[in-house]
Amino acid sequence: MEINRMIDHTLLKPNATRAQIEKLCDEALEYHFASVCVNTCWVPLCAEKLAGSDVNTCCVVGFPLGAMLPAAIAEETRMAVEAGADEVDMVINVGWLKDGDYDAVRNQIAGVVKAANGKCVKVIIEACLLTDEEKVKACELSVEAGATFVKTSTGFSTGGATVADVALMRKTVGDKCKVKAAGGIHTAEEAKAMVEAGADRLGCSAGVQIMSGC
Repeated sequence: MEINRMIDHTLLKPNATRAQIEKLCDEALEYHFASVCVNTCWVPLCAEKLAGSDVNTCCVVGFPLGAMLPAAIAEETRMAVEAGADEVDMVINVGWLKDGDYDAVRNQIAGVVKAANGKCVKVIIEACLLTDEEKVKACELSVEAGATFVKTSTGFSTGGATVADVALMRKTVGDKCKVKAAGGIHTAEEAKAMVEAGADRLGCSAGVQIMSGC
């Protein structure tokens, strides 16, 4: 199990500085992480620093609420990909999902998938705010809309990834989609538990700490 190649090395804090983002990239290059995951304003910098390496530039869009106009999140996606993003992690509109407005949620995701123009799209369902039935529905809508991954959490809400949620999401999507666990994964043991539950990717701000424990 090559944990390092499953880690999206993440820094999404609003007060992140250029020096911290550059350090994030340097660490990702040293440990050969799957990607760095940043807010879209940092995509050009990361794409430049990671050019020619085995580390992708990943960004979040519609973050952290998912509650903006669908055209706005699609445009953010288009601009991020144009700036060098290889992967895009989007947040669904949780309120629409809870309202049962499934067409709106599906269309929101599909709009991002289209704007990503073939790049990897991960759909953050914010599992901590959902019932199990809603989690299943969110995963089904993501698959229908053409997403590459479903993802547990932003890490900015009331909870992060749980083994139970990862297992449920894996069971729901089967081999039609990949699963990313994110939020609250701080140790090698926690990372391995998520992988054993079915995670293909891990969103972590503690990537270096996790690798020191492996």
